[in-house]
Amino acid sequence: MSITLKQVKNNAEIKAYIQHADKSLAALGFTEHSLAHVTKCAVIARRILLETGHGEREAELAAIAAYLHDIGNMVNRNGHERSGALMAFTLLRDMGASPDDIATIITAIGHHDESTAFPVNDVAAALILADKTDVRSTRVRSKDTILFDIHDRVNYAVKESEVILTMEDKIISLVLSIDTTVSTISEYFEIFLSRMMLCRRAAERLGLRFALVINGQSMM
Repeated sequence: MSITLKQVKNNAEIKAYIQHADKSLAALGFTEHSLAHVTKCAVIARRILLETGHGEREAELAAIAAYLHDIGNMVNRNGHERSGALMAFTLLRDMGASPDDIATIITAIGHHDESTAFPVNDVAAALILADKTDVRSTRVRSKDTILFDIHDRVNYAVKESEVILTMEDKIISLVLSIDTTVSTISEYFEIFLSRMMLCRRAAERLGLRFALVINGQSMM
């Protein structure tokens, strides 16, 4: 059976796991990883593949992988990409998904975390780009943490964020507007340099170059 994102989103068990995973991360002091995050990732992952000439089915699988990619946080933050892939395997098999679709989805989930991430296929590349470019102030749970938590500070400083594909130039850009009174651009690079390098590798998998644009200044 060809599983769809609509079926995945309508699955009460999956929704509960995503919500409980986010509660665990909230207790640990991490930024928001709720339904808002995974839904945005699903939209971006799908759009990336469609705009790079991939078929509807592959784009749908990328959206599903993006929607499910953080459920492993319910088990533990450490190794959540592996536990999440195993959870997704069982959930999708129980929903009647085909072995090929399951393999593509869980491979992408298993390779999305910075510590072990690699764009092993195009779906994984789209997931990496969608996940690592979700930078926004609304992911910060409390303003009280901004002064002493650099991760929250750089997220909170981002007032506008957009992923733009320019196929004529083969460039995918993360375009940010940052309030430098909240966080300096150098602090952003201190936290996100490894993620940006990963985005570069993912973009290359799709035949693109990755650009980071902060307050109108482009860095390739």
